[in-house]
This record gives sequence, C-alpha cells and structure tokens, in this order.
Amino acid sequence: MEELIDQFSHPRQETAEYLSAVARLEGFIANGAYAEGDRLPSERELISTLGIRRNTMRKALDTLERRGLIWRHVGKGTFLANRDGTRERTPLEMLSQNISPVRVIQARLCIEPALAREAAIHASREAISRIQSARDAAKAALDWGAYETKDDLFHRAVAETSDNALLLMLFDQLNHVRRRVADTSVVRGSARPPEEHSSFAEHDRITEAIAARDPKEAQSAMRQHIGSVSDRLFGE
Repeated sequence: MEELIDQFSHPRQETAEYLSAVARLEGFIANGAYAEGDRLPSERELISTLGIRRNTMRKALDTLERRGLIWRHVGKGTFLANRDGTRERTPLEMLSQNISPVRVIQARLCIEPALAREAAIHASREAISRIQSARDAAKAALDWGAYETKDDLFHRAVAETSDNALLLMLFDQLNHVRRRVADTSVVRGSARPPEEHSSFAEHDRITEAIAARDPKEAQSAMRQHIGSVSDRLFGE
C-alpha cells in the first residue's frame, strides 16, 4: 500500500513513466533467461536498451530491490536475487502461474483493441513518432529475445498514447502476466523472426491507423493482430 501511495504522489506523467519503467524492467529480466545470482546489464546499458530516463530507471531499480527481486552492490553491479521460497509471491506472480495462454489472449482482446482506439483519438505527433520507432525497432530485431523486448515497447507505446493512466496501468499488469505465460508456453522454431513474420505487417496496419487518427480501423487492426498471434502461437 505504501508503494502504491508513493507511485501516485508523483504528477500524472511521471507516475505513468515510472510504472512503465518498472514493467519494462521486469519484462526485460523475465525475457533475458537470467538465473539466480546473475549480474544484470549496467544501469547505462539498461537505460539505452529500454529507453528509460536515468532518474526513472533508478526509481524502478529501487522498487525491484524493495520487492526482493534484485540486489545491488556498489562497484560490482546489480544482481538477480536468490529465491529461497520464503519471499511472498506477488498477486501477479501467482496469477501468472494459474492462468492459461488462451485466457491471456482473451484478456488482451478485451483491452488492447480499446487502447488502440483511444490512441487514434488522442495521438500527438510525438506519440505517433514513438510508435513508429518502436515498430521499426521490432522489425530490425536480430533474435527472438530482442524482438519480444521491442514488441513489448511497441504495444506499450500504443497503450501510452491512449492518454489514460488507469488503462496504462491495466495494460502494464496484463503485459507482465502475458510475458511470464509466454515464456513457459511458446516454442520458437527459428533463431529470429523471419522477414515475412506476420506481425510486421500487422504492426504497420496498427501504426498507420493511429497516424491517420482512425479509431475504428485502429481497433480493428489491433484485434486482428492479437487474433493472428493467437492462431500462430496457440492454434486458437
């Protein structure tokens, strides 16, 4: 409760940025296949990779350290904490272990098309530019790990453009669960996304609809994209 109060003591924009940083950092660690005790990249590397401001990154690292997920040693770096079974699991961790991929897809279909619609309504030039940059970065990824990180940033950029802090928080929580479930259920058949990877064209359609400020098309494009992901990964 104290942590939640602390989060919302900041101005709205800073709060959204902070929540995004925590979610991105958690996703990066989850997708990086780090073992207990492994050293994480330096703060400078994390800032560059995740596109997070220095002060916000430090707040996010402080939060993960308070949660017992990492520990830091001055002069040596940041390390993934050992899990000895005594640390209380967060509600999101428990949910991630007790929900099926199909239910995650259903939740995405409820939330993300609506976020895309809101993004098309509220998009600024700067927000559209961030979405385009995230889309291009995902397309340029050299392996699946990098792609998943950049894909997260693309969907996060769309959610952020909705200009609704509450919806943004819901998205971050959903995405946290989504990534954890995907890590245990998705098997890749290649080292990197192929050039004809269907998500590339789908991301293009979403981006173009938001840039055109077409809410109906943006909502439809996001719904079609998530349905395509479901068909490709889970056969649903």
